[in-house]
Amino acid sequence: MNTQVNPGVVIVTGASSGIGATIAGKLASCWSTVACLSRSGRVPEGLEEHPAIKAVSCDVSDEHRIKATFGELAAHGPISALVNNAGIHSQCRAAETSTDELRALLEVNAIGLFVACREVYPYMQANGGGQIVNIGSFMDHMGVPTQSGYCASKAAVGAITRCLGVEWARDGIEVVNLAPGYVATDMNADFLASEAGQRLLKRIPLRRAAYDEEVAGLVERILAARAPYLTGTTIYMDGGFGVSL
Repeated sequence: MNTQVNPGVVIVTGASSGIGATIAGKLASCWSTVACLSRSGRVPEGLEEHPAIKAVSCDVSDEHRIKATFGELAAHGPISALVNNAGIHSQCRAAETSTDELRALLEVNAIGLFVACREVYPYMQANGGGQIVNIGSFMDHMGVPTQSGYCASKAAVGAITRCLGVEWARDGIEVVNLAPGYVATDMNADFLASEAGQRLLKRIPLRRAAYDEEVAGLVERILAARAPYLTGTTIYMDGGFGVSL
């Protein structure tokens, strides 16, 4: 992969664990500063001593904290890239979903992501451009029982990506939505091992869930490619699930 170290700052939200931590670890080898944002402010496991890693406590549902955090990080170098990975998931029958539950999903998955993009924009504009990778979901275009709120929040990620990609193209800012399918994590390990989970995996042409390293590797490739003509698009990484019969 890219062996040249980028002197700028890349921000990864939701980076204390899971996919976000893996993304941060992958980018740490090619960026001088990887700002790992999370509510806890914990350093991703295994990266405690890495010189490029900077753990920051920042709740993406708090727009004032996002603004202040980005201002602080700009002192460490030009903010060249933002990976919006922070997100929450819940499932409930639509008729039983409370307004507060729906609002919480949208607040983190869509509004928090939009605010992060908005607040990083002036720094990237001043630097002559930058890259934003939003982590969406292949459920953004699917009808999934018990997950109407989650699907709606991820559909919003695709729409935000399209609009910002068009609006900020002349500023040299590339905006891409990476939409994974099922990804094997500690949180869903029990489900994927269950009978229902195994039935689901058999519907995927590759017969397995994605690995978080695969998602992180594609994020790294998107940033390394610096391909502005890719802007505004959604890249589905679902093992062929969305196009199979």
